[in-house]
Amino acid sequence: MAYRLSRRSLARHSAEQLLAGVSQKTVLEQVAAYLIESHRIKELELIVQDIIAYLAKQGTVVANITSAFDLSDATNKALKQFIAEKTGATDITLTETIDPSVLGGVKVELPGQELDTTIIRKLTHLRAK
Repeated sequence: MAYRLSRRSLARHSAEQLLAGVSQKTVLEQVAAYLIESHRIKELELIVQDIIAYLAKQGTVVANITSAFDLSDATNKALKQFIAEKTGATDITLTETIDPSVLGGVKVELPGQELDTTIIRKLTHLRAK
């Protein structure tokens, strides 16, 4: 009988590989192969969240940024500084998504946190009052 890794052990191992410089593609292929082989594919989303949380504890944060338009280099720099101050992270990666439906402003999604200053959120909030 094959040894079954816990979800958190698998996430920790994957995060440590990423921190050691192993390519994301390689790590994801390894995780996918293990999950398929062990019939645990339904745990994928939880494992990804655990990897992100572990990386954040180690000072590496991946922030998802949603805006209506491409952000300038100055704005990206300011966002990284803001995220560093809020999280204490030393290595910050911004993943940008352009979504014209937000109209303006930005939405910043961090592990366990979210800041939404988009115009569509403000309009929705006003409409609810």
